[in-house]
Amino acid sequence: MQLSVNNDIYHALGERWYTAQDNPVALLRAESRLRNPWAAEQLHARFSGRKLRILDVGCGGGFLSNHLAGQGHTVTGLDFAADALRVARQYDATGRVAYIQGNAFRLPFPDGTFDAVCALDFLEHVEQPELAIREAARVLVPGGGFIFYTFNRNWLAWLVAIKGVEWFVRNTPPNLHVLRMFIKPGELTSMCARSGLAVETVQGMAPVVFSAAFRKLLTHHTVADSFAFRLTRSTRLSYIGFARKIQDGQLSL
Repeated sequence: MQLSVNNDIYHALGERWYTAQDNPVALLRAESRLRNPWAAEQLHARFSGRKLRILDVGCGGGFLSNHLAGQGHTVTGLDFAADALRVARQYDATGRVAYIQGNAFRLPFPDGTFDAVCALDFLEHVEQPELAIREAARVLVPGGGFIFYTFNRNWLAWLVAIKGVEWFVRNTPPNLHVLRMFIKPGELTSMCARSGLAVETVQGMAPVVFSAAFRKLLTHHTVADSFAFRLTRSTRLSYIGFARKIQDGQLSL
């Protein structure tokens, strides 16, 4: 029988989105401390520092949406979990993020609504990631940016991102991640190309293992606030990247 990913955890975290150390959501917070600045820097550099209309698909508790809104962008956060959206609104210091409950396969926006769409730690949680990418491309303006983060599909990702989290992080539910739903970088590049998106850069991400926080994870099964991730050349574990919607008159690969 084919395993399905278990997304139930995202419906009942409440304040634990921002406070829990004995839950895998703490790893999401740690990842966001690296991913948020990376995404913001990419957008700043590639769009000459102008303020953008941004959609954050699968926004969860608002880690990225609230960060980008704090930099002056006009941000919409979309998620299927009402509880996550409630917490995201609560932690929006700007009070300007438009948080809406919706379906990533049928985005409730006209074509060309956004300058950038982000999908971080989301694509490996849905059965049809290419459909979500196609919808993201649809609502982008020509030349708009698509930022993604997901896990590679191989034995290392299975060992670290699936079994390692199950073994060493308390309260990890079964099937939080499923290996068959991880996406190889070449596959994601092809999905993007079929949706009119050209991948321009990809970088790997990995936990900082030589640290007191990593040792605490192994011994106490909790994720300290100092737990950190780093960018790497290798994409074997997970990767973050930027793609651009092909402008009219350009040829896709």
